[in-house]
Amino acid sequence: MNRRQKSLATLAALILGALILAGCGSGTETPDNTVAATVNGKKIMMSEVERIIHQQAQGNESQMSPHDLAQARMTVLDRLIQREVLFQRAEQEKLLPTEEQITTSINQQKQQAGLTDDEFARQLKEQNMSMEAVREDAKKDLAINSLQDKYSGKITISDREVEEYYNGNKQQFVNARGVGLAMIMVDPADNSQEGVANDDAKNETDAKAKIDNINAQLKAGADFATVARARSEDANSVQRSGDIGFATEDDLKKNGFPPDLVAKFLGSMQVGDRTDPVRFPNGKWYIFKLQEKRLQTENLTLESQGVRQQITVALTNQRKEILNAALLEVSLSEAKVVNNFDANILSNPGNLGGMRPAAAEAAKPGSTPASSTSASPAAAKGGSSPPISPKR
Repeated sequence: MNRRQKSLATLAALILGALILAGCGSGTETPDNTVAATVNGKKIMMSEVERIIHQQAQGNESQMSPHDLAQARMTVLDRLIQREVLFQRAEQEKLLPTEEQITTSINQQKQQAGLTDDEFARQLKEQNMSMEAVREDAKKDLAINSLQDKYSGKITISDREVEEYYNGNKQQFVNARGVGLAMIMVDPADNSQEGVANDDAKNETDAKAKIDNINAQLKAGADFATVARARSEDANSVQRSGDIGFATEDDLKKNGFPPDLVAKFLGSMQVGDRTDPVRFPNGKWYIFKLQEKRLQTENLTLESQGVRQQITVALTNQRKEILNAALLEVSLSEAKVVNNFDANILSNPGNLGGMRPAAAEAAKPGSTPASSTSASPAAAKGGSSPPISPKR
């Protein structure tokens, strides 16, 4: 496994999602409650690896082949090792956050996920997680971020580099014809199991009544963003007050927007206008607000607003990836890492180190339920919104 190719972007995703449960420990004894690896004597338990595998496989790890399961365990353990190595380096460099910073970080996650304190506490209980474990993970997140920032803060990008990037990538700097939209969506399907909490409509009749009521609210002067947060059933856009971003005319057509609606966006509608309820072929109801309107495709110059800044940010991020990879490699080389799991595979090649089907204990009541990307209570309602949501 080539560690130099692993950037901290991968680690960040792991930290924000699945790894928040890794620090929780095991609520019950499992066959995997053994030491998978140590980093300068700090133990990483196999139960941590198993919990993350359970989460990533959405509870279907028992269906994985021994080969795939072994590979997944090696990957997860390697990332846990990387995380611990970086945290210990941050600790050595006295970059640990204060208790107040940890509290602020957790509160920000709850706010971004739209969770009240009661909802957060309930999800902690459902996932068999302690607040101490959540705080420990937040502590590691913040420490590693500070470590990254310490080195990436030295990056400088010259005007010449910006100009060279622009001249070699002019095709990227185009403002295409299209619109920026916000939306409120009502789905006649029962979405209560997917975390939709905004008075979820569960049939066609309820959905039609709800979208008409929302439309009446808006016509009476209600703020679109406020109503979107309170009543839309699209979990992704709710966190952005209904905003679904900018889409080109081509994007709209590819995402199943009716031709007459696209024509209205780019024709008679003005910025700030709303549509009446529109029912898409997928059965869902939408009300759209026009946030931005661009009628002509425009080629941007280096002096166009925001272009230099955009290039500077892109080049800085590229440098950060290199610095993060170098930081990880140097930190690994200086740490004493003992990987018991990989050593066991080497000593038992006939059965991949004694691989068994994934532990049934991981799915017992009280363990963390599987999800697609994140087991963090604060992330349970989160997720980034695509540029355009409706589909054919």
